[in-house]
Amino acid sequence: MTHEIPLLDEIAVSAYEIALRDGHFTDADIAAALGADPERVARARKALQELRLLTPGTAGRPVVPLDPEVAEAELVSPLEVAIAQRRREIARIHQELRALAAEYRARHRAPALDGPITVVDDVDEVRRQIDRARYDCAEERLSLQSGGGRPPELLDADREHTLELLRRGVRVRTLYQHTARTSLATRTYVQEITRRGAEVRTVDELSERLIIYDRKVAFIPKERPDSGPPGAAVVTEPTVVGYLRRAFESVWQVGRPFETDHQTAEYQHLAEETRLSVIRLMALGLKDEVIARRLGMATRTCRRHISAIMEEMGAVSRFQAGLIIGRQGVLSDAEFSPDSGTSGR
Repeated sequence: MTHEIPLLDEIAVSAYEIALRDGHFTDADIAAALGADPERVARARKALQELRLLTPGTAGRPVVPLDPEVAEAELVSPLEVAIAQRRREIARIHQELRALAAEYRARHRAPALDGPITVVDDVDEVRRQIDRARYDCAEERLSLQSGGGRPPELLDADREHTLELLRRGVRVRTLYQHTARTSLATRTYVQEITRRGAEVRTVDELSERLIIYDRKVAFIPKERPDSGPPGAAVVTEPTVVGYLRRAFESVWQVGRPFETDHQTAEYQHLAEETRLSVIRLMALGLKDEVIARRLGMATRTCRRHISAIMEEMGAVSRFQAGLIIGRQGVLSDAEFSPDSGTSGR
């Protein structure tokens, strides 16, 4: 492990200047001249010695200041040699693995992805395809993340990937559901990536997950009628990818920025928006589980919302609540319409 070079604080710089003036470094004299604590001066001396700005303390010999230019050369040269060696290793890895990757794609992967839409059943292969698309990504990554807050382990895995894209200048935009704002892990993740330049918004409903890289390749979850493998469709047909991107943009325009600071007023507004969404979906006659899935919340949480709404209305059944919604005009005609909302369906 490489030894970390210490940083010089104000005490160390001042102590070095006094040593230059006096021709030697004595802890007691330096402490008296600076009016500093002797322990701080001792730490400053050790830092200066590690930077080779002072001679080592040996018996019978005073500690004297050394030339910074000589110290710079002595410290930097080994680091430059190590950096050059690492760069050679990186170039060798790129050269060798890219040659093998071309051979691998020629024998195994190219036939599987010849079509404009390829359904991949194997989860590991889906991950490999996503990794490859991310590695090649140069302009933008768009993603819809339905289902409310994401598990911490998934966020940890995605954090480095997202930061890597941002470091390369890729524009990253992500849409979550409003319910993701209640997840501490998701808020922490969003705070970190937005500070690095990512853009994140939320809406009340998202129908499914979607990832698009560079307007060239899209990943959508595989349809699972029963308990089939959680694969994905890899879409490269330009017309379909363009359509999916326009669908993303339409939802993005109505999304609300995911602000991680000063959330109180925003939470109150979004809580009311979630309440209206629950009422609208109740009016459509959807089951609790379906409403919960549509809004990205736990079924138990959804049932608490429904119970509170029914109590507020004085309804003793879902049917009665539906009648009250229609009679009292709780929702506007547009909100009551089955085609309303921002689900991006």
